[in-house]
Amino acid sequence: MQFVKRTASAMPKLAVLFALLLLATHPASARVEIDINKGAIKPIPIAISDFDADNAQAGKLGLDVARVIRANLERSGLFAPADPKAHIQQPAAMRVQPRFQDWRVINMDALVTGRIELQADGRLRGEFRLWDVAAEQQMTGLALFTTPDNWRRLAHLISDAIYKKVTGEDGYFDTRVVYVAESGPPDRRVKRLAIMDQDSENHRFLTDGRFLVLTPRFSPSQQEITYLSYFNDRPRVYLFNIDTGQQELVGDFPGMTFAPRFSPDGNRVIMSLAVDGNSDIYMMDLRTRARSRLTSDAAIDTSPSFSPDGRQVTFNSDRGGTKQLYVMDADGSNQRRISFGQGRYSTPVWSPRGDLIAFTKEGGGTFAIGVMRPDGSGERILSTSPMVQEAPTWAPNGRVLMFYRERSSDSRGRGQRVRLFSIDLTGFNEREIATPIDGSDPAWSPLSALIR
Repeated sequence: MQFVKRTASAMPKLAVLFALLLLATHPASARVEIDINKGAIKPIPIAISDFDADNAQAGKLGLDVARVIRANLERSGLFAPADPKAHIQQPAAMRVQPRFQDWRVINMDALVTGRIELQADGRLRGEFRLWDVAAEQQMTGLALFTTPDNWRRLAHLISDAIYKKVTGEDGYFDTRVVYVAESGPPDRRVKRLAIMDQDSENHRFLTDGRFLVLTPRFSPSQQEITYLSYFNDRPRVYLFNIDTGQQELVGDFPGMTFAPRFSPDGNRVIMSLAVDGNSDIYMMDLRTRARSRLTSDAAIDTSPSFSPDGRQVTFNSDRGGTKQLYVMDADGSNQRRISFGQGRYSTPVWSPRGDLIAFTKEGGGTFAIGVMRPDGSGERILSTSPMVQEAPTWAPNGRVLMFYRERSSDSRGRGQRVRLFSIDLTGFNEREIATPIDGSDPAWSPLSALIR
């Protein structure tokens, strides 16, 4: 059985066809399952064999696919891929079934084998199997067909399948990140929109830097980004179509303090507007451009973010004397404070799973990235720094956060750089995200926007 996943705007040449391997699978051994709810997680030893192939061109792609899978799984912090130099059995010898004792010798719990073929019609066929070494059973298998130049996405999809089988949660490797690329001296900073895969590959700039851009956000349902740009010192909100490169002006909003975020259905945006010197939360219907006001407090209300079901909104406000986090119903009713810890809270973002709200917290000379439940309970700090760190954004599986941090350029604290970082919910897997130049304000793509 084959089917094509695509959006209306997706280019036909990038369509990916999926087919489940018609091979028996067996329940996974408990040894190769991860309890990701624990604080500190011991990574699972896993071997990703180079993918077998029948010619040199496919063989090169097989090496590349296996390399990307290893990097994806290792970067998650949940897997410990073995060095390929330690592998005893070679890829060609595992076309039917591995010799499991060879993998137990090097203490592997799981094994990934695969094969790459170039079809007569020009398509690339990638096949993989995930094995439980202790039980000597196949856990899952999948074949994917795509164009040869799309091999990297094939590797991400295989990584996601492995991640889901072992953890029980959706993966996040077949995703992209849009962010603000920064360059130039502090008084003449150039800020451009840029986009890349979650592993920093396939990087490209979306705008040319002639106008300042801020706070990009992905649409949950389309290949679009909303962002704030200053044209002749006047703030404007734009929609940017990733596939076509076309920009659409949503409107001029003098006094806007934060760029809008999409509603879960993609039909509305929510934003903070300063009208007559007072900042409140407003909603706009993208189809009619009609605006509705959700808050009407004398304080500053900013940084709104929808819950994934669209029924509630979190935001921050200084109506209590300091910046704190609040939640309200999507029509503006039932406003209530949820943060009560020491320090100032800001930039709340609702998890895609709906179970947590991420935030930035400042106090005592440190800046923190943390999470709490929507009722304010269970506050946990994941990352702290004496340098400014802001703008948390969620991976679509609600497991990992990305944010940006300012850091000194040298050991004497001279100069500042702005870099992207990620951290998972355990707080034990913080990593810098490679970008060609400085980067801030990241936004992670949702799973529904991945077909490209």
